[in-house]
Amino acid sequence: MLNSIGVRISQGTQYIKDPRQAQPAGFRGRPMIAGQTACAAGCSACATCCPGGAIRLDPLQIDLGRCLMCGDCAPACPSAKLSFANDVRLATTDRDDLVIDAARPAPDPVKVSEALRKRFGRSLKLRSVSAGGCNGCELEVNALTNVNFDIARYGIDIVASPRHADGLVLTGPITRNMAAALELCWDAMPEPKLVIAVGACAISGGPFEGASTLERGFLERFKPTLYVPGCPPHPLTFVCGLLDLLGIDS
Repeated sequence: MLNSIGVRISQGTQYIKDPRQAQPAGFRGRPMIAGQTACAAGCSACATCCPGGAIRLDPLQIDLGRCLMCGDCAPACPSAKLSFANDVRLATTDRDDLVIDAARPAPDPVKVSEALRKRFGRSLKLRSVSAGGCNGCELEVNALTNVNFDIARYGIDIVASPRHADGLVLTGPITRNMAAALELCWDAMPEPKLVIAVGACAISGGPFEGASTLERGFLERFKPTLYVPGCPPHPLTFVCGLLDLLGIDS
């Protein structure tokens, strides 16, 4: 018993005390566009190599809702105009805010919803649905409840039944064989309720955008309240975005 206590003391505090201040070393997060560096004339190397179709030219823009954070664009750019920071504060409440450029290098901060803060600021139950995902985003959503991120300390929990849920955490591009199951889950959730789109596939379809095997009509009818970009997103991106949305202090 004493040995076990000694090991526990030696480990120190494992949970992240302030998620908003955390900067994970080595994490490839927000893409950066060097404003002072001009693109080579007629060059489209970055857009050509982008597997998610996230890069737009003239002017150079990156859609974080499509970006897979693979990093292939940085070495492909002959002008060294692109790089990546370890910034995890990427969540937004507006889809258009996910498009960044040299003039607007980061998404606008998440807007606090007073209505959601009043209703869910002390308790929010979420139901996670993988609508055809690869399990990358799903693993990061599962990590939200571990000792490091511990979202339960803020009154936020992942629940097993949609009947107990206030919000839907959507991952995956929404394949046809999951469209009906997703609708059933949503219909079973009591009002009021919200959608959180997690990962490039959920937000835009990712590399599968436009595929005949997808049925994304759900998101046309129910606009997400929060967008959490990444492939997969860092758990801190989810945590910080949700805390900001609900106006919860760390």
